[in-house]
Formats: sequence, structure tokens, C-alpha cells
Amino acid sequence: TESDRRTVFIALTVISLVGTVLFFLIRKQEDIKAGEENPANEIPGDNSSAQNKMTRALAAFKKSIKLSFTKEIMLLSVTTAYTGLELTFFSGVYGTCIGAVNRFGSEAKSLIGLSGIFIGVGEILGGGIFGLLSKKSRFGRNPVVMLGVVVHFLAFYLIFLNMPNDAPIAPMEGTDDTAYMIPSKNVAIFCSFLLGLGDSCFNTQLLSILGFLYSEDSAPAFAIFKFVQSICAAVAYFYSNYFLLQWQLLIMVVVGFFGTITFFLVEWKAAAALAARGSDYSSI
Repeated sequence: TESDRRTVFIALTVISLVGTVLFFLIRKQEDIKAGEENPANEIPGDNSSAQNKMTRALAAFKKSIKLSFTKEIMLLSVTTAYTGLELTFFSGVYGTCIGAVNRFGSEAKSLIGLSGIFIGVGEILGGGIFGLLSKKSRFGRNPVVMLGVVVHFLAFYLIFLNMPNDAPIAPMEGTDDTAYMIPSKNVAIFCSFLLGLGDSCFNTQLLSILGFLYSEDSAPAFAIFKFVQSICAAVAYFYSNYFLLQWQLLIMVVVGFFGTITFFLVEWKAAAALAARGSDYSSI
């Protein structure tokens, strides 16, 4: 209802504003130390600090452009592109598909919310297992990424069997078509969980390898990561209004396959460099 939508948007707006204000209150440790050591250097109305920040921002932007053409970033960009495509799919397209299936009956629209909950459960479970416990792994990041792509491909296959092909572009009245099996609510929600779990596998390992490879240039590296991911998410939102479900799944399978291969190449190179220095792989 309109009142429910208004309540949700007001709550989200208040939370986002509070979070933004708290974010601005955070001060870097080095800024605090610099202020304590040189309190006399702070002159009211001095624009040198602002100019210095602009210079640093411009330098970071130039470094991001230069970094984007390195071999490692270009390889990881394929993996990042996949995360953008599947982010659009599980956050927008898949819920639309579930709500458009008339064979789910009167519960079709309510299943959209339930799907989002199980995506979140998969994200939390994957983030907890592969994020918090990754330091105990001696096998590196490749097994986690392999698990992520297998989980996603399983989800795509089940969605292909369970969801009508015209579900993403169905009219407001929904679709009465069927795929290769009678649409199952349990399978649909299970696929939501798999989508969230697989996404957490990719994101935790991508953030981990970027932080390891570019510990000194973390800001430009993560800027490139978010830029590529957001661009691909926008592209996926555009074609999702025109492509049938099978073609959208095929695009993600192809990009996901090559993205996994490119991630493996970067990880093997990182592991070889670590071994050459005589460090333990589990220290990554």
C-alpha cells in the first residue's frame, strides 16, 4: 500500500542520513596525530589544506586510470564485471521473474520479499564463513571462487528449468507460461539462497585479493572495482528489459566462466610471488 511504501522510504532515508553523518565524524588516525603534533600550523582561513586535498584527489584519479591498464586489474575486471551482472540479476531481475509467475497464485508478489530474505541469508552465511574464517585457509582464494561459480551455475540451471522464459519481460498481468517443469516455490526460494551464497564467495575473495595486491594503492584499486561493477550492473539493468531469461542466464554463465579463469590466473601469480619471498600462503 501507499502508506507502507511511505513508511519504508522514510525509514531508509533516516537511516541513510544518520549513517552519512556518522561517517563524516570519523577521523583518520594520522590526521589526529598530525593535529596533536602540529597544532600551531592550523591557520584559520588558510586554503593550503583544501588545495592539498584537491591535489591528492587528482593524483588518486590519475593513479586509478594508470592502474586500470595493468595486467592484474584487467584480468580481475572480468571477474568484477560478472559480479555486476549477477548483482543486477539477483537484486532486480530475479524478484521480478518470481512476481510475474501466475502459477504461484496469490503468493507470487509476497514471494519477492521472501526471496530477498533468503538472498540475504546466503550473503550472511557466505560472508561469515569465507570472510571471517578465510585466515585459517591454507589453500588460498581459488577454492572459494570455484565454489561460488559452481553454486551460481547450479542456481542458473534450476532457474532455467523453473522459471518461464518470458518472466523478465512479462506484462503487469504476469505470465501463464511454464518452463521445463511446473514452477515450484521451494525451488525458486532455494535459488535465491544460492544466488546470495555465490555472490558472497566472489565478493569476499575479490576484496581480499585487491587488498593484498594493492595494499599501498587501495583507494584507486577499489575505485576501479566499484566503477567496473557499477557500469556492468547498469548495462545488465538495460538489457534485462529486452532479453528473455535464457539469454540473460547465458550471458552470466559465459562471463562468469571467463571471470573465474582470470581470477585463477591472478591468484596463481600472487601465490607464486608469495612463495618466492618465502612467506606462508595462509598469511594472505
